[in-house]
Amino acid sequence: MGACEGSVVADLPIDADDVARAASRLHGIAHRTPVLTSRLWDEATGGRLFCKAEHLQRVGAFKFRGAYNAVAALDAATRRRGVVAFSSGNHAQAIALAAALHEVPATLVMPTDAPDVKLRATRRYGAEVVTYDRYGEDRAAIGAALAEDRGATVLPPFDHAEVMAGQGTVGRELVQQVPDLDLLVVPVGGGGLLSGCAVAVTAATGALEIVGVEPAARRAARDALAAGEVVEVDVPRTLLDGQQTTAVGHLPLAVLRSLVDRIIGVDDATVLAAVAELAAITKQVVEPSGASALAAVLAGGIDVRGRRVGVVLSGGNITPEVLHRAIAGGTRALTHRAT
Repeated sequence: MGACEGSVVADLPIDADDVARAASRLHGIAHRTPVLTSRLWDEATGGRLFCKAEHLQRVGAFKFRGAYNAVAALDAATRRRGVVAFSSGNHAQAIALAAALHEVPATLVMPTDAPDVKLRATRRYGAEVVTYDRYGEDRAAIGAALAEDRGATVLPPFDHAEVMAGQGTVGRELVQQVPDLDLLVVPVGGGGLLSGCAVAVTAATGALEIVGVEPAARRAARDALAAGEVVEVDVPRTLLDGQQTTAVGHLPLAVLRSLVDRIIGVDDATVLAAVAELAAITKQVVEPSGASALAAVLAGGIDVRGRRVGVVLSGGNITPEVLHRAIAGGTRALTHRAT
């Protein structure tokens, strides 16, 4: 089980008080997203699934929570100089909106192959977008150079304490909405969401099992846990574009090592089947990265029999092409059924 609350949590980059302060800043700004359930999924898996619907959050993803908290935590003088961020899409949109709400200039570094829906939304919020080749250029270096040139502040997508605390409000809300969880399953890219949620739920409930899910094509999180240090990998070729980052953050990894039990991989076909299942059963549109945790559960990658399971649906910014591909493929990859 995940490490218990107390001194372990107190020694980490963020604690429950940081998440509580983030929740206060976000009150009345971020949506308190609902929890979705399905009798069919419960019967199929043998557990009780409670899906936190962060695809219904502002900008269509949990990223708004961390972005808004990070911008709100800046002092007025720093805000006036502007912010710079880099992202495959959801953090970019989130920073763009958070900056607009605070009347702060924002520049976003985004890959040229980012989903058009994410590029358009980021520009629509009023941010400047600078594109780069994710397979050949270093987005962090580009962002740092832009920030230095403009006197702006870099707000990274996950390796930042205020971002992590903001993302942790997802877990904080979930355990308020659904007490007595036995297991929490969360998508992991850079680790901001998983680490923030791990701190929040551990502080609220004590020990419970916490599992992260990353693309099968990317072992950055699994290898980092095994090595005990950040491991850089090549950009994975996967439809889970929100989880294509090449490493987890140093700050999130400190939390993952203390509070997360394990991380597993899930392949694209299984995730697309979960996207189709979500559309068919719950009438919800969730992007592949946002559905990865549910995909792992429905496909039997995690034994949930007899357990109350919190599952984070982290985003809903899917392109029409990928949604069509998922629905056309159906749910054939989800072969697991409890016996």
